[in-house]
Amino acid sequence: MESRDAGSWAKPVSTLTVTDAPAGAPNLVEGKRLVGPLQGFGKLWQKTYRVPLDGVETTPRQVTLEWRERFAAFWPRGNDFYPPLTGLEPGEVALLQTAGPGGMKLKTGVMVLYSDDESFTLMTPEGHMFAGWITFSAHDDGGTTVAQTQVLMRAQDPISEMGLAMGGHRMENRFWEQTLANLATHLGVPAPEVSTTVVCVDRRRQWSHARNVRNSVAIRSTLHMLKPGKTKQ
Repeated sequence: MESRDAGSWAKPVSTLTVTDAPAGAPNLVEGKRLVGPLQGFGKLWQKTYRVPLDGVETTPRQVTLEWRERFAAFWPRGNDFYPPLTGLEPGEVALLQTAGPGGMKLKTGVMVLYSDDESFTLMTPEGHMFAGWITFSAHDDGGTTVAQTQVLMRAQDPISEMGLAMGGHRMENRFWEQTLANLATHLGVPAPEVSTTVVCVDRRRQWSHARNVRNSVAIRSTLHMLKPGKTKQ
């Protein structure tokens, strides 16, 4: 018998396919494989970001649905998320550009691994800054609804690991803290207070995956920007 939430999971795929990419969204993930923390190179981190929606009468389900529907609207300025036309449904691929070191735009994407009324999870492809899963959800905490982002990740390759150590972790933390603050403000919280918990689950580096560097998003984004006719976006 098929499980109750079977339809909420993406079907297995060998490589990513992007359909109907929005204008201006560089597609550098076509044909790439998905990679989770087991396939990453760097230390394994679990990061949890939470914001209580104090004074707002809403349910966790309502928060999750609104968040998923307007996901791109809550990203910090300078970062672009191009959702698929059908929305964040299981198996769909979204393209994105995020602010990197020195003002570089890192061009990559994510696939919707899981999505239902209570949570949705994005998974990274080859070449992304990290290999992992990002889960967005909301829950009740003593009568107050709390919105949460949780990341389980390893740097994809030695270049990304170095970048995370040299300020990348701080940039990523600020990114999700600002995202949650934007969500909370949209829902009516006047002064959101976001908490961050970071745990290093495994300090080992997986040198067998050092060759992931051949798909590095930093390298691919630079080459894409230098192509004739391309301008810095």
